[in-house]
Amino acid sequence: MHKQQDTSSDDVILHHFDKALVWDGFKQLVPLSLFVIAFGAAFGLAAAQAGVDGNMAIAMSTLVFAGTSQFAALDLWAAEIPLFTLVITVFAINARHLLMGATLYPWLHHLPKSKRYGVMLVASDANWAMSMQAFSLEKPGFGILLGGGLALWFFWVIGTWLGIYFGNVVSDPKRFGLDMVMGCFLLTMVVNGEKNLRMLFIWSVAAIASLLAYRFLPENSHIVVGAFAGGLAGLTWGYQTDAR
Repeated sequence: MHKQQDTSSDDVILHHFDKALVWDGFKQLVPLSLFVIAFGAAFGLAAAQAGVDGNMAIAMSTLVFAGTSQFAALDLWAAEIPLFTLVITVFAINARHLLMGATLYPWLHHLPKSKRYGVMLVASDANWAMSMQAFSLEKPGFGILLGGGLALWFFWVIGTWLGIYFGNVVSDPKRFGLDMVMGCFLLTMVVNGEKNLRMLFIWSVAAIASLLAYRFLPENSHIVVGAFAGGLAGLTWGYQTDAR
């Protein structure tokens, strides 16, 4: 009985967040967020070139906040937008967010619904990875998730505005190697994160599935395939509450 009470106490600490933790999370993600401006500017420029109204493009970045799927939406933008195709495309690209929510559920379920869905509104790859790392180290992670997400969102919107109204700020992020920043950041999170056979198994399955999908399936499908494969691998193995 005493052990269960200790576990409950730890859970309360881990899922706790306040203004100070959110502000700390915001500051932690600001350096990475500066690179996000470049991608936001590229999106703003691409939106302008596709004939999207500037205010609409900014509204899209403000309300959707999903870089890759926003670029995909531009490919489908026309006088008559194929709504069903657009919805399916955006959902497929962002399907990994279902797994993000699932991995965070052990801590999310302690929160009231308003806070639970509130912190997930700004969940993205970078702040999710940092929050999971914090939880694996038995530290509160929702301050990073919310604060870091707000930082990424803010600079994404700023970048979109710059791209629309100043054009060619960063028309090709790949030219400067900026397309590698997020990948390298997430790789660092993996290397510095939880280390055990279960995590090795999950990442290996996700990587192999993603590489096979990249080679044999349609473009961008490797993102969805890798995410689902890794999630299924995690469910198959089961969750280890104490990896030490």
